[in-house]
Amino acid sequence: MALTQLHDHSRDTRQPVYAPFALGFRPFFLAAGLAGLALMALWLGIWTGVLTPAPYFDVINWHAHEMLFGYTAAVIAGFLLTAVRNWSGVDTLNGAPLAALAGLWLLGRTLFFVPALPAWTIAAVDLVFLPALALSLAGPIFASPNKANRVLLLLLGVMFTANALMHLQALGLTATTARPGILLMLDTVLLLILMITGRVLPFFTEAVLACSECRRSRLIELATFATLLGMLAADVGGWPRAAGVMALAAALVQLVRVAGWIKPGIGSLPILLVLYVAYAWVVVGLLLKGLADLGLLAPNLALHALTIGVIGGFTLGMMARVALGHTGRMMQSARLTNLGFVLLNLGALVRIFPPLLLPEQYSLWVVLSGLLWIGAFAAFVWVYAPVLVRTRVDGKPG
Repeated sequence: MALTQLHDHSRDTRQPVYAPFALGFRPFFLAAGLAGLALMALWLGIWTGVLTPAPYFDVINWHAHEMLFGYTAAVIAGFLLTAVRNWSGVDTLNGAPLAALAGLWLLGRTLFFVPALPAWTIAAVDLVFLPALALSLAGPIFASPNKANRVLLLLLGVMFTANALMHLQALGLTATTARPGILLMLDTVLLLILMITGRVLPFFTEAVLACSECRRSRLIELATFATLLGMLAADVGGWPRAAGVMALAAALVQLVRVAGWIKPGIGSLPILLVLYVAYAWVVVGLLLKGLADLGLLAPNLALHALTIGVIGGFTLGMMARVALGHTGRMMQSARLTNLGFVLLNLGALVRIFPPLLLPEQYSLWVVLSGLLWIGAFAAFVWVYAPVLVRTRVDGKPG
């Protein structure tokens, strides 16, 4: 099956299980929503000096690690465990094994705060999650006739390597591997997002708007992955100018790519519009990264365009869409969900552009952006927690 097949294909042969662990999106999307709230609240408490940071990572590296390997990894797990089942026709984890995998993820988030726990224990528990996820997906992926899906296992392996680079520095075994680990994870997540959206977003657009086919170009697809892989290699290799050039090239390629998918009526459906807004952040974020790597802009501003705008926008939008589709609901987001979409994008804007104009108020912008992010995820949890823990409205399994 193609990657475009993200609508539900429930199989009635599947044995009924406890609803919150019936399919991967349920526990992991709920975990991601709660993590979006809790991790940002902790970060704001640490940033303002109200809370004391955990001793394992330094303050900045903990924040980066948890937003990438905590929040983002949870969304990736929920999405892949659900989508791979559709693509392959083979059941992925459910029931007790799924609960165990979710528990492993949760344990990795909490051990940082356990006093006097050996550092190697923290590292070992956190590092085992991504390989465990890959192992659980390997059978269904290799059973699928679409061999292209096997690249997902490679990407999970690269993410594990990025996590290991961060832990090596935290353990004192290396001096400067945390930053390359952050960039490697960020670039790999961007690659995964653009790989998935290249199949899903045109399909979703055509389906919900009943419009003509979105324009696709093999040359643009090849350029997408060539420029991103070049940027990734330059980031990991420590060649910022080369990374900047590749980022600028990638921004241009993505502008051309998404232009072929835009159809009249996109703005009338918030659950579709939010994905296109996130794609706009791809172009803006890559442009800002290119300028930053060339020494023309502060790097942290570009970083947050890619994390809040791109990763935050795509993950929130996709969680909302997948949760509706896989619980048998209408593909229409609630007003509170739409407010969450707005708050998240306002948070991205506040985190990036006001600091350029009023840098002396930088701490204010950080806090305001964080509060807007919290508001967005509070809206998501309020609307979707009941959806994620209850059985499908159409009575089907999953």
